[in-house]
Amino acid sequence: MSILIKNGTVITNSGQTMSDISIEHETVKQIGTNLNVQADKIIDASGKYIIPGGVDVHTHLSLPVGNIKTSDDFESGTRAAAFGGTTTIIDFAQQIKGRPLLHALNLRMQEARQSVIDYGLHMIIVDLPDEQEGELDELVKRGVISFKLFTAYPDRLMADDDTIMRTLRRTTRNGGLVCVHAEDSALIEVLVRNAVREGKKEPKYHAATRPARAEADAVKRVIDLASSAEAPVYFVHISCLESLDHIRAAQSAGRPVLAETCPQYLFTSIEDLDKPDFEGAKYVFTPPPRERWNQEQLWKGIQDRSLEVISTDHCPFNFRREKELGRADFTKIPNGAPGIEHRLQLLFHFGVLQGRISLNRWVDLISTTPAKIFGLYPRKGTIAIGSDADLVIWNPGTEITISSSTHHMNVDYSLYEGWKLKGNAETVLSRGTIIVDHDAWFGKSGYGKFLQRMPATV
Repeated sequence: MSILIKNGTVITNSGQTMSDISIEHETVKQIGTNLNVQADKIIDASGKYIIPGGVDVHTHLSLPVGNIKTSDDFESGTRAAAFGGTTTIIDFAQQIKGRPLLHALNLRMQEARQSVIDYGLHMIIVDLPDEQEGELDELVKRGVISFKLFTAYPDRLMADDDTIMRTLRRTTRNGGLVCVHAEDSALIEVLVRNAVREGKKEPKYHAATRPARAEADAVKRVIDLASSAEAPVYFVHISCLESLDHIRAAQSAGRPVLAETCPQYLFTSIEDLDKPDFEGAKYVFTPPPRERWNQEQLWKGIQDRSLEVISTDHCPFNFRREKELGRADFTKIPNGAPGIEHRLQLLFHFGVLQGRISLNRWVDLISTTPAKIFGLYPRKGTIAIGSDADLVIWNPGTEITISSSTHHMNVDYSLYEGWKLKGNAETVLSRGTIIVDHDAWFGKSGYGKFLQRMPATV
């Protein structure tokens, strides 16, 4: 179906114009003023913004953790993403220790087929014997160009320094990008053992045993490893000034160090973990929320471009039954929080409307730069002739109230319950097909395509 969007203000990361957009065969065909073309459907976007669909490069759908899974699968999670204006995600395939990386990819591809929007995959590497190192090259050929490594969770996910170094060195040859969850596992393990021994088992001790220093020390160590390997590195979910200082220093020295933060670090704090009646368990995610003063420091990092991406780390577990598993012991609370639906809304209201970022920077953070870093641009992340028609008609005047009773995520709470925001996605198109229109759903399970990404220039 051909579509003509008329009279909207087109916002990209570099400018804004009053333009019409003509769409045919899943892509943008024409952009111009007063386009005179035939179309099956005409949408009047007067008084509204037209932006490229959001690109969320850090989500966890259908993620098994022990005997439970995150509450959103690829269908429900991507549906919620679409309602919030996100039209592309990158999730994770996780290697099983001792098994081939390609085995993990094949399994995850089957699960991801439910997606209602387009998706890519990162590969989580747990161990990398010499005989498997060549699999990294094969993954890049198959469009999986990014590899995630953990310096935490020694019982199931942590990669040793040898694995980190060999992965970094391999990516200098195959064009891949290493993404790192940075926390000092040794320090955390000591603090956790001491807290449990002393009977400190409430949710607030999740933050006390994973201090900012644990994140910052690991960030510094990985920066040094990446420098030795002469490889770029990308840090996920940066939460504190201490880490940001190390990232800034590396960037000032000309090192290819990239980083993201997430809305939960901009809008929640360590105080939330101490809410009564076990409500603090809702804020148990890793790294934990920090002292409130870190929020403005992260905004400064966004403004000076030390932080280039805002993703969600969407990792939802229901409060009832799942978070409640840790009522007697914070170490048993599943780590993670929901957020895939509200990223654009929160950043528009608190970023654009409150003068912290411009409209162009908003688009850059939530769409363009993540698409560039992770090999999706210019197919995604922009509005240009030939790009995928992943478009959002954004109504800046719409007022919404965030609530678990009305959100589309399959989880029974919200970090932002009752927050009143201005601005929302009104109409959402994925590859030229309308999937959301005024809160009505028209998407279909399986419509999303796997995106074979190309190595990007960092």
